Amino acid sequence: MTTVLFACVHNAGRSQMAAAWFNALADPAKARATSAGTHPGSRVHPAVVEAMREAGIDLTGARPHRLTDQLASGSQWLITMGCGEECPVVPGVGREDWEIDDPAALPLDRVRQIRDDIRTRVEAFLERERL
Repeated sequence: MTTVLFACVHNAGRSQMAAAWFNALADPAKARATSAGTHPGSRVHPAVVEAMREAGIDLTGARPHRLTDQLASGSQWLITMGCGEECPVVPGVGREDWEIDDPAALPLDRVRQIRDDIRTRVEAFLERERL
């Protein structure tokens, strides 16, 4: 089983969307995703919940989690989105950084664009890694 950890600063937008897309699109017998943040927020951004709901994914029960070295070391991949130097580098764990705008305080139309960009990136990752 391949585990992919998506990480951003607050775990309230980008990484939540990425993990949700990954789990919706990946073969559950081969891979799963989790998400975390370096400074987790108190909740997932309402516009993120709404944009994902429109795409058929329910994030109403999702909660931000703290990114720890232990959590990262239990993954085969760490995909970061804006946490820069604060995200751990773990020997043996593949790492990518996706430059994606933070959806916090952005209008819903822009959050939808970010949602769709993340889906495209997740699809490409799944295809490349054959998951």
